[in-house]
Amino acid sequence: MSTEEKPVYQDYFFNETAYDYHDGGYVPLEVYDAPHVPLTIPSLLKPDRETDTDVWLTVHAQSGETQILPGAKTKTWGYNQSLLGQTIVFRSGKTYHVTLKNSLPELTTFHWHGLDVPGPFIDGGCHAPIYPGEEKEITFTVNQPAATTWLHAHPCPLTGWDVWHGLATMVYVEDDHEDNLALPHNYGVDDLPIVLQDRRFHEDNQWDYDADYDPDGTAGPTALINGTVNPSFDVTTQKLRLRFLDGSNRREWRLHLSDDLVMTQIASDGGLLPEPVQMTKCMLTCAERAEVIIDFSDYKAGDQVTLYSDDTPILIFNIKDFVADDTTLPDKLAEISYPDVDPNALVHQVVLAGTDEEITINGLKFGMMRIDDRQEIGKTEYWDITNTNDCCGGMLHPYHMHGGSFQIVSRNGQAPYPNELGYKDTVAVNPGETVRIKMKFNFAGVFMYHCHIIEHEDGGMMAQMQVYTPEEPEKKYDLMAMDTLMNALAEERGCAVEDLQIKSLDSYKKMGMDMC
Repeated sequence: MSTEEKPVYQDYFFNETAYDYHDGGYVPLEVYDAPHVPLTIPSLLKPDRETDTDVWLTVHAQSGETQILPGAKTKTWGYNQSLLGQTIVFRSGKTYHVTLKNSLPELTTFHWHGLDVPGPFIDGGCHAPIYPGEEKEITFTVNQPAATTWLHAHPCPLTGWDVWHGLATMVYVEDDHEDNLALPHNYGVDDLPIVLQDRRFHEDNQWDYDADYDPDGTAGPTALINGTVNPSFDVTTQKLRLRFLDGSNRREWRLHLSDDLVMTQIASDGGLLPEPVQMTKCMLTCAERAEVIIDFSDYKAGDQVTLYSDDTPILIFNIKDFVADDTTLPDKLAEISYPDVDPNALVHQVVLAGTDEEITINGLKFGMMRIDDRQEIGKTEYWDITNTNDCCGGMLHPYHMHGGSFQIVSRNGQAPYPNELGYKDTVAVNPGETVRIKMKFNFAGVFMYHCHIIEHEDGGMMAQMQVYTPEEPEKKYDLMAMDTLMNALAEERGCAVEDLQIKSLDSYKKMGMDMC
């Protein structure tokens, strides 16, 4: 079946009664009163050195100031630049030696969201702190299909704080198969990273995370696309490949184009879909990615096409002269072959419950030293992810697993949505729904799993599993204790531990729990 004969989906798939705009604390997007400016396209991070098999990189977390709006610059954090980061490109099959450098005033971590790497230290969750003024080298081999992944800070319970300040950047994985497909590949010209975030600007154009904090997810009324307010992009090719990342702390992005122009999704979190999926509407929940192709063949120089989230314009495409492109997408993009599950294997149960401060996984809040589940390396097992929120008063929980990609098997026993048949690492679970996935881990270690509404994970809707080998089923890892974390933060902030102001810890206090 050719692309033209495939169905065109015209809804967002998910349960509308649970969209974020039904929440009492919802912050609607508004168009900021500022001039339109060119969309920022991050530069590519250059290696320090490389051979045919190995690459050395430095990823530098740093503070700075960024000219986002007219007037005062905004104080921001970023990787190798003042806000967000330079795009990192990995090649499947190569070994990477990455120096992680922290010039921030407090500890942070570097989490490779979507990369299949060992845990807990290379994965970069809360047990892998890099302290101010320090650097550490990690080494890993990339061995996974081409995909759009990302890097963000993950220092529980301050992940929301760090990401809000700007610590997030795109990470591309490339491979030979994807290279040889008739897809746009010219970075910054017809292949664009699109990081979707939102902020509220306070006095002198500054951000104030604590003032805007919401335990159900922090949001702001102004859209930032690659850190740009009111962006536009000059289209010089008939087809554009947009790599969307919901890099927001909370917001769901319900994307559509003017004229109901069709978007053809070719990839999700873990890489290419089995076949293209045509749609006029695409919703992304926190941390999800979607790669889409847009064909502007029906437009001419001087036309404009606008990308909206709900009814708010967030990015304008200015059509320029372009050369006709008669290439067609293949009917089959990739083979998705996830290993079978042993019929006698345990079915893991994950119950996402509550809203606001009263959020838990399986009745508990996150414990730094507690292992909540276990799975043997190399074995594929089912995980049932249940959202117990009431269907008309609850919310979607975007569930994320560290340690690799999974395959969605079913939603309440029914088929997954058409655009989630590829490899995933984040899935939105509707209220009253159980999503069954199957997951195989290729590396031993301790990995977290959690809701990716960042204030939910910081507030305790997170747990951790140990992936073990038959040779060392009870291997002990040097996990970071709560006291070690709190003492370090107190020293960095120049106060006593009892005087630390960390909003997310109020969720633990309200329920009489702690992170130990």
